[in-house]
Amino acid sequence: MPDQLAIIWHSRTGAARALAEAAHGGADGAARLIAADQVTPADLLAAGGYLFVCPENLGALSGPMKEMFDSCYYPLLGRIEGRAYATVIAAGSAGQGAQAQLDRIVTGWRLKRVADGVIVNLDAQTPEAILAAKVVPAAALEQAAQLGAALAEGVALGVF
Repeated sequence: MPDQLAIIWHSRTGAARALAEAAHGGADGAARLIAADQVTPADLLAAGGYLFVCPENLGALSGPMKEMFDSCYYPLLGRIEGRAYATVIAAGSAGQGAQAQLDRIVTGWRLKRVADGVIVNLDAQTPEAILAAKVVPAAALEQAAQLGAALAEGVALGVF
């Protein structure tokens, strides 16, 4: 089994990117950071576990993150069962819609959730706030870094 974590991310306003980069920093070299629009089935096959980081858009996964799953799903079906995954969702108000959609998708791959989903609510409620570049609170960045460290260590040690 591969022993490196893949951190797959998409961001529209910078929040999910900042969270993915924090997780990558926490992994201290034991993870690969890959933008969702650059992911190939080979990237996912080469990883021992996954951290998916993205915004919730209109109650669902962002388009590029959904496209990553659409393009990689069937080539990996039956090939990555049992691998660990966790999620970080950057949300303006809820986050549960994107979380539920992602969980449904990876159920088909038979991935194993190894940490509670992290939803970072940035309370963006107006069109201006929703479209604005985001500043992620330090506590949320630290939580992402700790999650990245824990996942990378677990994957490297074969715990998951």
